[in-house]
Amino acid sequence: MTREQLIGTIGRNGKRIQLRGSDLSKFDFSGLDLTGADLSFSDLGRANFRGAILRNANLSFANLNGADFTDADLFEANFNFSGMEDAQLTGANVEGASFNFSGRSKYRPDSLLKPEPITLTNILQKPGWGALIGAFLGALLVYGCNAIIFFSNLILTVKDPLMAGLYQFLIIQNMVDGSVSFLITWSLLGWLSRQFKSMWQRHLVISFIIMISYFIINQSLYLTLGKPFIDELLKRPNTIEPTAAWYIYVLGDLLIANIFLYVLQQGQQLTRKLSDQEFQLLNLEKLKTRAELDALQAKINPHFLYNALNSIASLVHDDPDKAEEMTLLLSKLFRYSTGRDGELFASLADELEMVRTYLQVEQVRFGNRLTFSVEISDPSLSELHLPQFLLQPIVENAIKHGIAKRADSGRIDVRIYEKSGELHLCVHDNGPAFPDDMGGGYGLRSIQDKLKLLYGDDARVELQNWPLKQVLISILMTKIRAVKDPATPDA
Repeated sequence: MTREQLIGTIGRNGKRIQLRGSDLSKFDFSGLDLTGADLSFSDLGRANFRGAILRNANLSFANLNGADFTDADLFEANFNFSGMEDAQLTGANVEGASFNFSGRSKYRPDSLLKPEPITLTNILQKPGWGALIGAFLGALLVYGCNAIIFFSNLILTVKDPLMAGLYQFLIIQNMVDGSVSFLITWSLLGWLSRQFKSMWQRHLVISFIIMISYFIINQSLYLTLGKPFIDELLKRPNTIEPTAAWYIYVLGDLLIANIFLYVLQQGQQLTRKLSDQEFQLLNLEKLKTRAELDALQAKINPHFLYNALNSIASLVHDDPDKAEEMTLLLSKLFRYSTGRDGELFASLADELEMVRTYLQVEQVRFGNRLTFSVEISDPSLSELHLPQFLLQPIVENAIKHGIAKRADSGRIDVRIYEKSGELHLCVHDNGPAFPDDMGGGYGLRSIQDKLKLLYGDDARVELQNWPLKQVLISILMTKIRAVKDPATPDA
């Protein structure tokens, strides 16, 4: 795909594109609006994202090694489980972005971000200004708490009902002001982040909104709660002492609202802090799973190859046509196994064709001792995209631990169907039952790791002996459609 084709795709899709599993290494995305784009599972090594807009984009499980995100807008983008070694993040807006279990950029030994986020927690831990700000906040909180206690005590002890009503009005007024200031700031945080890139603009807008709300709220409270008491008290000479001008009081609301805005904004940027050792362990575990996944895709069992070649050799003189057929089947199987260019997903139709080819090769070797069937309940399921090599290792185990251990005829049935919102992939054989303590070999463990990595708790593998012996893989259909890797992006 060229840059011009991508720009055309963006135009047709209203600026939302899907390029899952694509090879876009060294591609030039600079300056493009990729808001909401799905680039997960893609090879984006050394891609140029300078100045690009990637708000809410999904780049999870992607190779981003050496990618350049200088001055890019990465607001709430998803980089989970992505490789980001040597990625350039200078000047990028990473507010709200998620980097859980991703590789490191070259700028920080313990984080993906070059600058350490300026948070209230970090400020309070620093000497100098941190101590002054902490002292100020402590004094403000204690003063506010003591004022509440003081006025509450006056309400309980004062004999004059008019003064008690006035104090009650003041407490309610200040508590409502503080609560509304926080709720307005909290509810507008997302809108402010989307509309205004500069922090000073957000503080200016929230200050204006708080001032408007101050007048509306306090005027309403005065008319409904305070006016009767204040009017009566004003008739008494020297009862109410002169107070500060209204704009002095509104400063308190503005201060509280801006403090909340600052803390909430920084809270969006906080990601889970891991020690260097924890990070290494988690990253190694992720790489281990990925290595197993890749090894599973590239693996052809040496015993299978050895047996297949021996079968071909024995058929060359006795049945040349059968030897030729088996050679072509073996070639087809190897072409499928080695010609995927690192792709992680394939259509279910391709997977079933690969399984049929594998079973046909084994059928030549076992002769009448092996029969098999591959069935799919609904042809539309064939278009689903699933991780490659989910079924072949299970079928291989059925041959090795089931059919090979029978002296008489053996049978393998592969059935695919949808039930209760899940896709079921079943491999049944009539060999010996699974032992109770069977934990699964390399192939089965790799499949479990692969499903866990891609689908989380929405997929499972079960070994069943009743009502019939089978290995059952169940994956939530909505998850399959959400996590896919089509060969071409959606137009």
